[in-house]
Amino acid sequence: MDYVNLGPSGLKVSRLCLGCMSYGDTSRGWHGDWVLSQEESRPFIREAVDAGINFFDTANMYSMGASEEVMGKLLPEFAKRDEIVLATKAFLPWRQAPNTGGNSRKSLFQAIDDSLSRLNMDYVDLFQIHRWDETTPVEETMEALHDIVKAGKARYIGASSMAAWQFAKAQEVARTRGWTPFISMQNHVNLLYREEEREMIPLCNDQGVGIIPWSPLARGKLARAWDESTVRSETDGFGKLLYRQNEDADRQVIDAVGTIAGSRGVSRATVALGWHFAKGITAPIIGATKEGHIAAAVAAMDLDLAQDEVASLEAPYLPKNPVGVASTAPRNWSLSTNGE
Repeated sequence: MDYVNLGPSGLKVSRLCLGCMSYGDTSRGWHGDWVLSQEESRPFIREAVDAGINFFDTANMYSMGASEEVMGKLLPEFAKRDEIVLATKAFLPWRQAPNTGGNSRKSLFQAIDDSLSRLNMDYVDLFQIHRWDETTPVEETMEALHDIVKAGKARYIGASSMAAWQFAKAQEVARTRGWTPFISMQNHVNLLYREEEREMIPLCNDQGVGIIPWSPLARGKLARAWDESTVRSETDGFGKLLYRQNEDADRQVIDAVGTIAGSRGVSRATVALGWHFAKGITAPIIGATKEGHIAAAVAAMDLDLAQDEVASLEAPYLPKNPVGVASTAPRNWSLSTNGE
């Protein structure tokens, strides 16, 4: 396993991050029948640690907190706290009532305390705002995050999908006030969705911010042939929303992934993740719910795609309207259709 500094910090993270949205409780939240229970999740956490993955990402809204509970119980079985990097997120509502979501000072302090309780930890390594909150002044959000860090409840802060100008504004507010800046951006990047290459990725590269994409395999679409389906692909409403534009072009991209996978003798997932490493992504956030998922991801780090292979993967792509970057107040979000 390779390890790199996350953004401009001294925090060492594995080049793969294990996303924990698939671990939790099917009876809590909107995630559906593809979520694994604690016992079903255990072998994947063990395999990740054994593979050298030290970076784990969850959120307070994954299975409405059950994902954090699972990680809080399982991680200590396989790794020492000072050896792992635990990231969580806040913004989406945990209850439909005022102040139970968003990026206000009140909400963020409640969210971090609740997350720490579920995780059974004294601090998280990376506390991220899940989305931009138009109803809260960015100065309030950045000062609250700074104070959370200074209170010892988080070591670093990061952000997730938003417009590049919003991220730049937040960073400038932190810089001019002497507050803690974001060290990472968790955005939506994969071979079927490359709109972040326009502004956000160049901004992060220029400023030295770490890039840790969610859904690097496009909800699994890049890991299988076009006509194959899974329980998740059939029941994941948000995934269907993300990938319903330019389907003919997407099919050609998926076919190109399959061609390279066949010629290289590796899985489609290895090829699709190998593209991330060829593009200089810090640490894609992978999911693992079946045997072979983690092994395929680890293999991607050694794939070393040639320039002509990268070009063939990218050639069919057609631009899309932005999706997954909602700039709305949390009360307007539907837990049945949003999140990643």
